Amino acid sequence: MLKYILFLSFFINLSLSAQETLTVVAVGEAEREQDTITIIRSSHKDLTKRQEKLLNELFDLMESDFDFYRDIFEVNKGSFSSTDGLKSKYIFENKVLKFGKEFRINFAVVELATKKQVYSEQQTINFSSIRPLGHSLTDNAFMALTGKKSIFKTKILFLSDRTSAKRKLRKEIYIMDFDGFRKQRITHKNALIVSPVISPDNNQILYSVIEAKWKTYKEGTGNTQRKVQNINLYLYDLTTRKTRLISGLSGINSGGVFNKDGTGVYVTLSNLKNADIYYIDLKTLKKRRITSHFSDDVDPHMNNDETLLTFLSGRPGKAMIYTLDPRGVEKSVRRISFVGDFNAGPRFNPEGTEIVFSSWVDNRFDIYRIGSNGRNLVRLTKNFGSNEEAWYSPDGQFIVFTSQRVINSKRAVQDIYIMNRDGEIIRKITENYGKTYTPRWSN
Repeated sequence: MLKYILFLSFFINLSLSAQETLTVVAVGEAEREQDTITIIRSSHKDLTKRQEKLLNELFDLMESDFDFYRDIFEVNKGSFSSTDGLKSKYIFENKVLKFGKEFRINFAVVELATKKQVYSEQQTINFSSIRPLGHSLTDNAFMALTGKKSIFKTKILFLSDRTSAKRKLRKEIYIMDFDGFRKQRITHKNALIVSPVISPDNNQILYSVIEAKWKTYKEGTGNTQRKVQNINLYLYDLTTRKTRLISGLSGINSGGVFNKDGTGVYVTLSNLKNADIYYIDLKTLKKRRITSHFSDDVDPHMNNDETLLTFLSGRPGKAMIYTLDPRGVEKSVRRISFVGDFNAGPRFNPEGTEIVFSSWVDNRFDIYRIGSNGRNLVRLTKNFGSNEEAWYSPDGQFIVFTSQRVINSKRAVQDIYIMNRDGEIIRKITENYGKTYTPRWSN
């Protein structure tokens, strides 16, 4: 059992002899023409100082949101109260109005040169919930300008060890806005949680817990019971706040991800000695085997139409990335990674065309992406700490990941960052929140 615990822990927490020719290229250098946007700030004579401060926080948030999409938009930052002398493609007009005891904001996106209104809406200002209002306004503006949804209303699920006590390591699940604000604790297990992931409808969380389990052993003419470590798989409903055990077989029950409609999950199980990948129907809990090999196979992830599954396998003698067709057992298995001493955490982009993963190179993890066909390997991080646990945003334009920085021989910090898909670091989104792990974007 210890073998499998250590095996999973290896991929979770850590988680160039090339056998084919690979071209590794630096990215993040391409330049595009950007549309400049300017946020026009307004006020109202009846606002209190606190309300005025919160209103400015809303305008700051608008600038901050659009700054994530810096390959499309250039944010003209500053406290602009009019369009006089402005050079900008678009302006975000904001007018605060008072109706009885409430304030409303008239929001409009205007093309400055033509004075054409691209989008407009009016919303009541809830000063106790200013950030959701701001993300809603920017998301609507982004849709009007690009015809696509943004990441502005999405969440990020993650683990933190901030509740650990003395020598007892604990990891609990938290959720926050995509930009790192409004953190909320989800679990109170006082245990070591691993591998959380959120369902396609954002209503459920699948996760595993390392727990003690009584096991009976034969000794001489009798039986003896001992506590052993087991990794059990649970499903938590964010609406009802109820938890359900999905799999508690001996060994590993972890590394799960949902299928596209949330009716089932792909997981790693090791009850038959080797770690293999299975599909579990969440209604019936029936299991269907997907891998069957004498080497350990772990950490599955699925493309958008469930025709291709990527996973880690020790088949070549070290952990490398493979793909297969999950509609059969050991169907169309193919190794696609040949970089580094070992790899971890392969994850598809939403379109299923590329996979982001971590590779151990030069005594640390760095993040790479590769086409799902095994071509076009690109290194995304370098000289930026040890980087792993990458996950795509729902629009495929960003990657959230953890980066560990060693401060001294006794202290290291690990925080969550966001970069664009070309490797440009956009922002650090956690700080002084314990060591953070396993960020997972909502859908």
